[in-house]
Amino acid sequence: QVQLTESGGGLVQAGDSLRLSCATSGRTSAMGWFRQASGKEREFIAAIRNDGRTYYADAMEGRFAISRDNAKNTVYLHIYSLKPEDTAVYYCAGTEREFVVNSMLVRRSTYRYWGQGTQVTVSS
Repeated sequence: QVQLTESGGGLVQAGDSLRLSCATSGRTSAMGWFRQASGKEREFIAAIRNDGRTYYADAMEGRFAISRDNAKNTVYLHIYSLKPEDTAVYYCAGTEREFVVNSMLVRRSTYRYWGQGTQVTVSS
């Protein structure tokens, strides 16, 4: 059983940048970041495989950057030029599946492990 713990959320101003962290207790083959705004479905942002290859949702590429530090068992999500519409709970997720293609990385069902979420609120 892998445990995921997010941190780094909070109240920020529009235009700020933020780094979210996700500490993992075990090995996964790929990690993803999702977010869920109030009243909306959880949406995929980005994923990173163990070999460092990344994949982004089309709408997220540009202001979001996913990275990992394997020595620290931590995955990061950098968010730049924050907008009020980025306000959401941000979740990290992990999968142990091997040979996960990009079309699978965007699906919530691909991920077995989920963190508790961290709230990001962007004020205008």
